[in-house]
Amino acid sequence: MHVHALAWIILAAIIVTMIVVDIVGHVRTPHEPTLKEAASWSIAYIVIALVFGAIVWAVWGPQYGQEYLGGYITEKALSIDNLFVFVIILSTFRVPRKNQQEVLLAGIVIALILRLLFILAGAALIENFSWVFYIFGLWLAWTAISQVREGAGNEDDEEEYRPPSIVRAVSRIVPVTDGFVGSRILYRHGGRTYITPLLLCVLAIGTADVMFAVDSIPAIYSLTSEAYLVFAANAFSLLGLRQLYFLIDGLLDRIVFLHYGLAAILGFIGFKLINHALHTNELFFINGGREVAIVPEPGIAFSLGFIVVTILITVAASLLVSRARGGEDAPARGR
Repeated sequence: MHVHALAWIILAAIIVTMIVVDIVGHVRTPHEPTLKEAASWSIAYIVIALVFGAIVWAVWGPQYGQEYLGGYITEKALSIDNLFVFVIILSTFRVPRKNQQEVLLAGIVIALILRLLFILAGAALIENFSWVFYIFGLWLAWTAISQVREGAGNEDDEEEYRPPSIVRAVSRIVPVTDGFVGSRILYRHGGRTYITPLLLCVLAIGTADVMFAVDSIPAIYSLTSEAYLVFAANAFSLLGLRQLYFLIDGLLDRIVFLHYGLAAILGFIGFKLINHALHTNELFFINGGREVAIVPEPGIAFSLGFIVVTILITVAASLLVSRARGGEDAPARGR
């Protein structure tokens, strides 16, 4: 896939335009978005991502179009896990509801920059060291196991969020205001400049996304090795997170099988990466550095179908169980 510099410029222009629209249309006037507003903009972000996929399909062909679509759906599914952490962070910092939009947007922009660095580093590693697929695959397999353990854990135990070390270090060095000062991130008083908890929260969201990038970047590289498609899928999935947060933050506890669904996706992708590494094996201590082709590599269409079906089953099963549990609890609430 040959990507001209103009294609990168157009992608950057689209992303910047979306961020500017967010700032001017939503964040500049702090408010809590209504369900209708969140739903409308969530759909709009998905449509933009799909239109971009159609352009990729038309310009570079169906293979790359499917690779982008598979990557976008995967990133979108994995990004739901981000929302759990965002809920914890925003509640821990006690960010006023009307200011949550700007905090999320700023944090997501930081996350987008960090992910770009991860993507470029990952592309360089894959191009020069094909054995990195072994590491990516094993990491995702371990992450899948962790998701199963988390899903099987006590649902009543809420994980306590601890700000990343960089945030804690900043709060020790730089004076911090006792509370929020409107929507300011810096506050000048008595000849001193203070940072506000709003800035710390932004840093927390941006840096917390790093741990998700460690999982999601290897995951999408199993579907496409094109850095352009990887970054586009990540950008569109991240930029839609802000409105998605307000749309489903009250429904997250109803997706009771989310961890199992994500575990299935990550486990499949981990297997796919290791299988690909075996097919392109260069490590001398594995079959003498020769190819190991025991299991055929699944095609992009099969991978895309597996991901979509897994998501649909996870959501459908979760909603059915949540509804059943709600029915069981109804008599108790009525007493």
